[in-house]
Amino acid sequence: MRIFDTPTCLVLSALFLAGVGQAQEPNQLSEQDKAAGWRLLFDGKTTQGWRAFKKTTFPSQNWAVEEGWLRCLGKGGGDIITEEQFEEFELEWEWKLSPGGNSGVKYFVVESRGPVGHEYQIIDDARHPDGRLADGKRVTAAFYDVLKTQVPTLLKEPGQVNQSRIRVKGSQVEHWLNGQKVLEYEAGSKEVLEAVAKSKFKNTPGFGTRMKGHILLQDHNDPVWYRNVRIRDLSGK
Repeated sequence: MRIFDTPTCLVLSALFLAGVGQAQEPNQLSEQDKAAGWRLLFDGKTTQGWRAFKKTTFPSQNWAVEEGWLRCLGKGGGDIITEEQFEEFELEWEWKLSPGGNSGVKYFVVESRGPVGHEYQIIDDARHPDGRLADGKRVTAAFYDVLKTQVPTLLKEPGQVNQSRIRVKGSQVEHWLNGQKVLEYEAGSKEVLEAVAKSKFKNTPGFGTRMKGHILLQDHNDPVWYRNVRIRDLSGK
């Protein structure tokens, strides 16, 4: 075992403390993030860039910004969407859920066909009854009601923070949960369209294909929290 002298120990301690002090705050981007094309969809302080579905303003109640989180209070405030639309992108966010809760993040959302889109399911798999339906197609990180996850997920307990990612490049779509890719599919493929035909979205025009649309955070009448919501454009890359 190597023994450090006192001056060396002091230097190492100072470096360690300096590193701790440099830990990135939530809802911030580093210079490396910016150089890689990331930008925030939630600044941790305001609801800028978001509005209620089919409305021009943000909900007046039951959504709130609290301690750096964008929180759905679960009391019927309604779904919210990004003002911008996206087609090829990488989206990351952190979230936590109340016990027994249910929510989701949807993409390819076009207001003319209602508040539907490809949904990255967010749910308390163990406690919410919906998580046990549809042969695994309604658990966290599934393509809700269409495709189940392809590997066991590393979902954390309610109240703990999970990290998620959706990546769309060309027709290839990936769902990630806590650092693990759990689902990959090809939008518009025979496999996906056949699965859509067996789902609750079988009569939704264009469902299962890639399209330019909004990102939607669902109000499913359960409390859910979001932060570090960021996106980067992958079109043309």
